[in-house]
Amino acid sequence: MFAAAYVWAKVISYLEERLTSTMVSAWFDDAEVIELNDAYLVLYTPDEFRREIIVRRCTEYVQDALKENFNSDAKLKVLSTQELEAYRSAGKNKTTMDFNPQFSFENFVVGPSNRFAHGAAIAVTNTPGQVYNPLFIYGPPGVGKTHLLYAIANGIRKNNPDANVVYIKGDQFTNELIDAIKTGKNIEFRSKYREADLFLIDDIQFIAGRDSTQEEFFHTFNKLYEEHKQIVMTSDRKPSDMLTLEERLRTRFEWGLLASIEAPDYETRMAIIKTKAVSLGLDLPDDVCNFIAVNVTNNVRQLEGTVKKIKAYHDLDGMPLNLANISKVIGDMYKSGDGNALPTPSLIISQVCKFYSVDESVLRGTLKNKGTAEARQVAIYLIRKLTNLSTPDIGKELNKDHSTILYSINKINDALNAGDEDLKNHIRDITANINSCL
Repeated sequence: MFAAAYVWAKVISYLEERLTSTMVSAWFDDAEVIELNDAYLVLYTPDEFRREIIVRRCTEYVQDALKENFNSDAKLKVLSTQELEAYRSAGKNKTTMDFNPQFSFENFVVGPSNRFAHGAAIAVTNTPGQVYNPLFIYGPPGVGKTHLLYAIANGIRKNNPDANVVYIKGDQFTNELIDAIKTGKNIEFRSKYREADLFLIDDIQFIAGRDSTQEEFFHTFNKLYEEHKQIVMTSDRKPSDMLTLEERLRTRFEWGLLASIEAPDYETRMAIIKTKAVSLGLDLPDDVCNFIAVNVTNNVRQLEGTVKKIKAYHDLDGMPLNLANISKVIGDMYKSGDGNALPTPSLIISQVCKFYSVDESVLRGTLKNKGTAEARQVAIYLIRKLTNLSTPDIGKELNKDHSTILYSINKINDALNAGDEDLKNHIRDITANINSCL
């Protein structure tokens, strides 16, 4: 689920790359996002001619943008003035995607690794803003942190349908702030977050080291906290391990309750496998469930992905659900065993871009400014440090010549040797983000 403003900005950027800025401005200048959910992106434009142009010429582009950027199959719907009035009179005036109702407390498999966090999440749902505020849930990827966030949102909306629930990811918060500064919409940006009844922020670690973002979040946090509005955050590490996080934010994150979620133990993995199989209509034998639980150990997401893969083979090929067949088809999902998995260059580049709020196309391009140059040099340095790629191979990955690669590596090494603490902390945080994805 993404904020409507963020999604629409991405769609416009996609359109401008394919239709030119002039055409997009001419057709979408007065377009307004009315609703954004899993099924539809609903726009309104008061000009009937523009509406016809958008529908006839741009529908496919907009839907392609949603698919490419957000893996969404949402369709475009463009309303006329008359249709807008009818739409709003029916009570449809949302500006964010709905939370998936499948992410509920009832569907969350509880075990020793997550029982504390699960209990804390239920507590803040029942008494938002009164206990455990803020609630800070941390743990490795794929263990259920986002599931609990959504369960809290669904639970509070069930108890109070009028509650203003706001959800955002850490890197998106930065991107929206940048857009607000560029377009002079700081007031609208602040109003959106500071008037929330429930503020959910996923992957809060991505705001660390970003001065303007941390400043904005500090004031947002203070206002919500003082008004007893519930704040829930998730991260891949606890606040004390965020090396570039401002101290005043670190202490605030620790005011409420820190709840960790670890990788599920064997019994919990068995329960997750059986629960997922039942939900997909699969009757998996106990020896198959045991085989999966023993060999697929990283996280909940991987366990559910394994069951889905078995379901696909069973439905498409009629594969019998026995141990011999299943051990073959899920062999590529086994645990590593050696613990030495290396990150791909693409993973490193994506995490560097998230940290510095730079588009990958810009990082791989030729634009030269201070922020972009440092991001590019750090990406090159980390690819050299964390992978087995040679400098010529790194050059191919980033479309740079050999001398540029060597210069970047030496530039970062020299800065680290000279005691650049900020850069050192940036590299530590980015490396932690990369490792958390392995």
